[in-house]
Amino acid sequence: VQLVESGGGLVQPGGSLRLSCAASGFTFSSYVMGWFRQAPGKEREFVSNIDWIGITILYADSVKGRFTISRDNAKNTLYLQMNSLKPEDTGVYYCAVGSRTRGVGRSLGEYTYWGRGTQVTVSS
Repeated sequence: VQLVESGGGLVQPGGSLRLSCAASGFTFSSYVMGWFRQAPGKEREFVSNIDWIGITILYADSVKGRFTISRDNAKNTLYLQMNSLKPEDTGVYYCAVGSRTRGVGRSLGEYTYWGRGTQVTVSS
């Protein structure tokens, strides 16, 4: 299994970024996929997840209304569109494979594989 995140960078407050996660080595369309983030000195936290077909989506309260998760099963790729970025969104963003097709929640233990992450820095 390989998960490769991309699209991170430095952006000013109020700006936007689109993260991608290219997946390989497993049947991408059969699993919930998630995004997590980790700020310096803090624990990794849930951001969003999406079920295998893109119908059931969860967001952390802190990103609801600003971030949009999506997936393209034909391209084996997961996305995270991030708008109205705030300094508190700064951190390393990781994509992860859920343990099953649906019904996966916010806990790290429900995810089986992780990417290496991409850095997002929101600063003026």
